[in-house]
Formats: sequence, structure tokens, C-alpha cells
Amino acid sequence: MLRRLACSFVQSHTRRLLVPAAHMSQYGPHFIDPVVDKKQIEALKESGDLAKLAHVPIKAALSSQNTSVFYDPLVSQFTNYVMKQGKKELSRGLVEKGFENIKRLQLERYHLAESEEERAKIELNPKKLLHQAVENCRPLLQLTPIKRGGVRYQVPVPVTEKRSYFLAMKWLLEAVREKERTVHFPEKMAWEVLDAAANQGKVVKRKHELHRQCEANRAYAHYRWS
Repeated sequence: MLRRLACSFVQSHTRRLLVPAAHMSQYGPHFIDPVVDKKQIEALKESGDLAKLAHVPIKAALSSQNTSVFYDPLVSQFTNYVMKQGKKELSRGLVEKGFENIKRLQLERYHLAESEEERAKIELNPKKLLHQAVENCRPLLQLTPIKRGGVRYQVPVPVTEKRSYFLAMKWLLEAVREKERTVHFPEKMAWEVLDAAANQGKVVKRKHELHRQCEANRAYAHYRWS
């Protein structure tokens, strides 16, 4: 009986010790993120900061990160947001087909342009267009509910850079998936990205509407410090 009680106590105690450890990172707070972009590495070399990182512990690079000239962190992140049920190959194929449609549409506009000035303004690189679309969709403020005196106020607060990129890509994909199901995903993605890159479309309107709501509720902005 005593042996059973001792075993059960040891098992419960080890569970308590192991459960929090599963949520902890294997790297300490003094570890820094790896730099995989060649442009950032060259900039660190020119500034002389690269030598300072020689003796600083660095986290291991992710399996999706590499130093290839074709690697784009924003495109990789966008592909991850497109992915469902862990089907990374399918999501990567959909994004690549979306880029093909963007390239085809831009080439049509390029050949239909009448002057060289109009052709010079047309961007043919789909990755640059995706970057421009995400930048145009990034919100600067958002509303967060804060309760004061039994009343819940919608208080405008600034958005961090990481969350602004997340919201921009999330809104883009929501706008793509809200369209009719008879049209394939790559075509819908091309339309939304081109509209957002031109500072038009549903996602840009959604960002402006959020900013208008934040402007209307600016009287409650002081509650975020209270």
C-alpha cells in the first residue's frame, strides 16, 4: 500500500514538473535570432556589427529558412497562412500559380500600354506586388475592449509591426476566400493582390474603415494607460 502511494506521488510530481517544461523554449532569453538574409549579412559586415555576433549564442535556423537568393520571408509566411491541415506542398503550389496569374495579367497590361511611360509604371515582379499589397493593407491602429466603471469601451491602440503584417495577410486571404467558389484560388489571389497593390479593393477599404473607427473613438484613448 505504501509502495503504491509512493509511486502515485512520484508520478503526479513528475507530471507537474514535465507539463510546464513542454511550453518552455529550449533557448534562453540571451539567445538571438539567426540572420539568414544575405543583404542583412552584408549590411552587418559593412557596419562592423557582424564581428560582435561571433561570441553571442544564436538560435538554430528554421528548416524553412535558407540563404538562397530566391528565399523571401514574406512569401514564406504568406504560404504558411494559406496552408491548411499541414498541406505545405499544396499551399506552395497555389501561391506559385497565383504568382503566374499576376505575371500574366501584368504582361497583358504591359503590352496594351501605348507609351513607354505607362509601361515603366507597370510592375511585372509578382513578389514585389505582394510586398506592396501587404504594405498597403497594414493597419496602424486597432480597437481593443477595455472595461472601466462597468462600461466596455473600444479603445484605439497602436499595432505592433509583427501583428500588422499578420492582419494584412489574414485580411487578404479572407477577401480571397469570400469570393465565389466557382473561381479557383490562384485567380482570386491574383485579383486581390493586384487591387491591394494599387491601393484599392476590399482589404484597403477594411483598413480605412478600422482607422475611421479608431479616429471616432479617440476620446477613449487615455484608457489604455489607466
